[in-house]
Amino acid sequence: MLISTLELNLYTKLQSYFEDYGFELLAEKKQFRKKTSYGFRNVIFTLTNYGEELWLEVNIGVRHHEIEKLAQQFLSNSKDFWEDTNTLIISIGKYNDAKYFRFKILNDEDLDITCKAVKDFLTNQGFAFLKKSESIKAINQVLNKEYHLPCKYVYNQIHRCFKGLIASKMASDNNFWDISEHYRNQVMKLGGTDEEVMAYERLLSYLLYWSVN
Repeated sequence: MLISTLELNLYTKLQSYFEDYGFELLAEKKQFRKKTSYGFRNVIFTLTNYGEELWLEVNIGVRHHEIEKLAQQFLSNSKDFWEDTNTLIISIGKYNDAKYFRFKILNDEDLDITCKAVKDFLTNQGFAFLKKSESIKAINQVLNKEYHLPCKYVYNQIHRCFKGLIASKMASDNNFWDISEHYRNQVMKLGGTDEEVMAYERLLSYLLYWSVN
């Protein structure tokens, strides 16, 4: 089965389910997305071909527009992607602490089983997580409650430092200064480039004079 054919079949089988929850299909971005007052929630499908086998990874995520609009000005992402970046993102496997989990699809029966598993996860866990994790307060908790540890809800830990710092400021977190100092050190320890280190310093300087109101 070709990836293009499988994608079409996958979206067709799942579209009515997602529409029931207010999500629309953005096939060109390989996701279903729901706009919210904060930004959006999305479910992203990534297919990979390994010989005769097709493997599917499913990520769920939320975007907070205010965090992203500020963060992207200091990160190195192309402007073409600024409107689509996620603030939090995690795969189904990683969410369930099975880091390398993927769905293997060889035939239509596998596809049906996969669609059912995705729907079961979203109905029982995924959608609830997205809904409760999209406010500034919630994102600050996810990124900064254990700021000294890696965060599994962000793939790029250097970007976590930038977004965590912004969330801390926007949430008026009492630990802002400790968080800012820790993330400054982390950007360097994680192998940040000179440009990333300088960008973090510029962001911190900006936030010192930025008002939540």
